[in-house]
Parts: sequence; structure tokens; C-alpha cells
Amino acid sequence: MTDQPPVRRVLVLAHTGRDAAREVARDFCKGLTGHGIVVRLLAGEAADLELDPDDYEPRIELTESESDASRDCELTLVIGGDGSILRAVELTYASRTPVLGVNLGHVGFLAEAEQDDVDSTLAAIVARDYATEDRMTLDVRVYRDGELVTTTFAVNEASVEKAARQRMLEVVLGIDGRPLSRWGCDGVVCATPTGSTAYNFSAGGPIVWPSVEAMCIVPLSAHALFSRPMVVAPTSVIAIEVLARTDGAGVLWCDGRRTVDLPPGARIEVRRGTQPVRLVRLHEAPFTDRLVAKFGLPVEGWRGNAERRRRGDDT
Repeated sequence: MTDQPPVRRVLVLAHTGRDAAREVARDFCKGLTGHGIVVRLLAGEAADLELDPDDYEPRIELTESESDASRDCELTLVIGGDGSILRAVELTYASRTPVLGVNLGHVGFLAEAEQDDVDSTLAAIVARDYATEDRMTLDVRVYRDGELVTTTFAVNEASVEKAARQRMLEVVLGIDGRPLSRWGCDGVVCATPTGSTAYNFSAGGPIVWPSVEAMCIVPLSAHALFSRPMVVAPTSVIAIEVLARTDGAGVLWCDGRRTVDLPPGARIEVRRGTQPVRLVRLHEAPFTDRLVAKFGLPVEGWRGNAERRRRGDDT
């Protein structure tokens, strides 16, 4: 008797509110099962896609459990924008299943493929012709009256913001157990290198290459002389204390998806996450090229490669 090859499974998640995402998701389901790979779908999304599991061989698996959806899957295929990919990371964080994003959004920094790349992406999955890349995360803890009340994580950023538009948030920032500055502000963003191109970038923070291990801190509309963006070590602990005399509450946002109410006196601690997330990479393009492509940056007139070849530094 010969041993049976292990069953291959892929969790497919889609932004089913968009026609294009539903079409691409159905194409992937057909292509993956056509190569003998079991597709798993959330039951609600399968209904949105109007798929009958029995029409596929191997049969599509349905699950009601989001927290256990990626169990035994070799990767999670996400069809949508960065928001959909962040949702997928949230669902697969415990299992550490690699996430492969197919971009149907605007910028899609977390995505590795575009919606026109279905055939090549499918071929790479079937052949296992891809690599995985660990990305740094943030561990976030919220304390009230000295008691730990919430623990969560973030892939892009954790931001402490004012809850009411008309009121300012009064905070004190501390690094590694020492106070740094007090601000009246709209909030404070703490970002990973992965998140440096997201909220951090929009708030005026620096872009940090993914291979750099660091955390960014960006005050939001701070009324203070010292309110510049900062980059701290990955071993640092960032503490943001909402002053007890603050007139109004704040709110903690993690990746723009999970929120925690912050009363006056709350303390938020942000540190490097103990568990990274795993993103699938199909291409070995430098991060510089990704920036140019995603932001449409003008590079006409660049003569670097020609100059290097002239000097004999490049072939």
C-alpha cells in the first residue's frame, strides 16, 4: 500500500461586497480545486459568492468559525484591499498561516498580486513557488487604575485618539520607563515598519523599510514645540498616559479595526510583538520598486544603473 499524499488546503477570503472580488474569488476556487487543492470558505462568504460546495471536486469546505478558519491550511488567499488583508491577518494570527493578498483596492501595500494576475498567482500556489516573509507586529496593553484590562496586537499601527472631535486629548508620552513629553493633541500613532506606509505616512511619519526593526511614533496635531515624529528601538516600550484631568475620553484603534475606550487616567503600553505575521511573497522586487509602483513616484532621469555599468560596478 502506498502512502496518500497530504491533503492541500487553502483558505480563501474575499471582500464579497464588490463584484470584482466575487468574480476573482470564484476564479480562484475553480482553479485551485481543478488542481486538487481543497478550498475552505467562510459559510457566509460562500453564500455571497453563490457557490455550491458539491459542484467542486474536491468539495469546497465550509466553516462557521472565523477563529479556526485557517486550521490545516497552507496559506490564506485574500481578495480585496489592505483592509481585507488586515482582517485576514486578524483571523489567522493565532495559527500563523501565511497570507497572500490579491489587490482590488487603491494602493494595496500589503498585497502581492493584482487582480489581473490570477493565472500566475494560481500557478505559483500550485507549484509552491513562493516565499514567506515575517513582519514585525505590536503587542498592545491597556491599563486602568493600574489593572491590565485589554491585550491585543497590531500589524500596522496602534493609535490613541480623542473620542470627541471638539475636544483635545491630553497625554504624556514615555519611552522605556522615562517621561518624554506632554501634549495636547488629536492623538498619537505608534506604527511598525509595515504600517509606516499607512496611517503613519498620512500623519507625516517616516517610511521605514520592512527589514528595519523599529517602531515609529507620530503625534497628531500636537500643540507643543517638540512634536516631531520619532523612531525608537524594537526593544523599547512606548507608554501613552491619558491625563486624569483630560476633559473627555479617548479611544485606542488597532489597525483601524479593533477599538478600546480609554477613560481619563488610562495607560497604553506598546512594545514589539512576540509573534510576527507571515506574508507570502511571489516576487523578489526591492522595496524601493514597490514604493515607486504603489505611489506612482516619478523616477525619470535616473542614471544610476548606467553610471554603475560605466564604472564597471554593475553588469
